[in-house]
Amino acid sequence: MEYIGKLRYVSTNPFTMSIHAVKPETEAALRRQRRNSFITSSIISVLVVILLLAILSFFLLSPLFKETPVIVSYQSSTLEDDTVVERKVSTAIDRKPSAPSSSMAKVIASNTESPVSVPVPDTEVTAPSTDFGNGDDFGEGWGSGSGDGSGGGGATFFQQKVKAAKVAYVIDYSQSMRGVREKLMRAELHKSVEGLPLSMSYQLIFFAGPTWIAGDDITMAKGNKSAEVKGSGGTFDWISKGSAHDWNPKGRKQQAKWIEVSPAKRSKSLKLIETTPLVYGTNWEPALEMALAMDPAPEVIFFMTDGITGGDAEALAKSIAARAKRKNIMINAVAMMEPKAQAAMKLLAKGTGGQFTVIEQGGKVREVPVK
Repeated sequence: MEYIGKLRYVSTNPFTMSIHAVKPETEAALRRQRRNSFITSSIISVLVVILLLAILSFFLLSPLFKETPVIVSYQSSTLEDDTVVERKVSTAIDRKPSAPSSSMAKVIASNTESPVSVPVPDTEVTAPSTDFGNGDDFGEGWGSGSGDGSGGGGATFFQQKVKAAKVAYVIDYSQSMRGVREKLMRAELHKSVEGLPLSMSYQLIFFAGPTWIAGDDITMAKGNKSAEVKGSGGTFDWISKGSAHDWNPKGRKQQAKWIEVSPAKRSKSLKLIETTPLVYGTNWEPALEMALAMDPAPEVIFFMTDGITGGDAEALAKSIAARAKRKNIMINAVAMMEPKAQAAMKLLAKGTGGQFTVIEQGGKVREVPVK
């Protein structure tokens, strides 16, 4: 390498020789320019990186701070639709109830005393109803509830099954029932009352010569010509004209009231069935009349006797049956080992649509068709 003055020879190659003549000022300027370029490019690079990071941060962090907008809805008040009631024409036929008895008191009878009475609405009936037990009112309306049906329950007496809400027992407690008849009667009556459901009402009417309600005190006079019955309704006198079958009340008549079935009342009745003594005479007409006069009237009467009554028994049976039918009362008759009573008792059952049963010697129960 060869120097000429302040010129520097870079190369002496004969083929490619370049000569750079650099002044010190120029070299310093170049260094400053390179330094500035480096600094500028570095700053730009840093700024670009910061910008890229800011952009990425915006996209990555924005969901974390995104505020969910609250949607506010508004509903204007609306007018309520008027409900249109469709009127339907009823095709059902209103059945009129049977005519009440002329002696009916306008109160609801109960087996307990109360200072408050409930009036019974008056119903004008021009003719007695003959549709009891048929159709949808009472016939099909009895279902499978307590007793034999939900329409009021049911009862059984010497295999006679009935559906009813009110049942009256008219039972012979005369001295002629002593022995096997008495045992059969007390056992079957006990079984029947014990099986009454809570939905029913009942009454026990006992008779011999006089008639009384179970639980009453009965005193026979010497010679069996008269008797006195003391009960919750007062004192009632009975007199006989001389025959065991010719007993009738003297003065006012006793009124039987319904007993609503409850465990306590049923237990009391069961004890009375077992302990009530037999009494002299046989006259079942006043006993049936007492049952027919109950208010409201019974739906079924279980009537049991071992003997005939005084006078023309068959004519009396037809008369009582006609009165019972007018009140829609069914009489189920049971003849206890007495063939002479069967004809009249069969008329009672037939005339009221009831059942007739004969208890034969030995206690065999035989149902007798009445149609």
